[in-house]
Amino acid sequence: MTPLFARTVSLRLRLTLALLLAFFLIVLDHRLSVMQPTRMVLNSIVSPVQYLATLPEQTFSRLSENLQSRRQMRHELSQLRTQMLDMQGEMQRYQFLKLENERLRRLLASDAREDSLRMVTEVIAVDGDSFLHEVVVNKGTVNGVFIGQPVLDENGVVGQISSVGLTTARVLLISDQSHAIPTRSERSGIRVVVQGVGQTNALEVMHVPHSTELEVGDLLLSSGLGGVFPEGYPVAVIEDIDRDLTLPFAQVTARPVASLDRIRMLLLVWQASAEQQPVYNPVQQLRERMRGEDSENDS
Repeated sequence: MTPLFARTVSLRLRLTLALLLAFFLIVLDHRLSVMQPTRMVLNSIVSPVQYLATLPEQTFSRLSENLQSRRQMRHELSQLRTQMLDMQGEMQRYQFLKLENERLRRLLASDAREDSLRMVTEVIAVDGDSFLHEVVVNKGTVNGVFIGQPVLDENGVVGQISSVGLTTARVLLISDQSHAIPTRSERSGIRVVVQGVGQTNALEVMHVPHSTELEVGDLLLSSGLGGVFPEGYPVAVIEDIDRDLTLPFAQVTARPVASLDRIRMLLLVWQASAEQQPVYNPVQQLRERMRGEDSENDS
């Protein structure tokens, strides 16, 4: 007959045996790494649980980093576009001054040319009238914009301000039939007037004699006459010259340097001696910031 209550091993003895076994395994693992395969199996089993546990935190962290990175990249991209557009405008001016200095090296007594102030603006609308070549930009009188102010893009002259409001302004493109700009040839120095013909990819050079020294491929620069456009900015390139002697003048066609049908970011230009001045001048702030950084580096 079996007893109702069998005698079992005491809890104290069980604890002692467990501690001895654990100590023995610790020593063996430390000396011989016998538990390494077991740990690998256990880690493989537990890994999915760990990934699931950390997935919400990782997802939120990556989403936050992506949002911050995109926001920062957009901000930096906007700054770089503004700086690039401004630098390209300055390069146009410097290229003209370099060529002019090469031609007029002996005329050291001539007046020094003044730098111009610039402000970046963006096209927000295009006039729907097919007979009127105008665009609307997002700068107005609060920014110091005035009627007749020259407008450029990264390639050359685009037009001038025809009307201005508080926060917007209209730009009359050089391709409009009512617009004309005095220019001169970069190669020969001949002064001619370029007028719009109602097409964004073509301009007409007015009243050119048959004996002119203009050639196909000549770059026409703003001459500075008339007091609207500063001297030395690219306007157009001559594409065709028809010297038909039955006509009183040669028929000269030019192509605008600026991409008038794809303009988006533009430059508003103020001459340093002009009465109107930009309310916000990013070029000056950029230069001051660079001077501050240079002074800190020197110190």
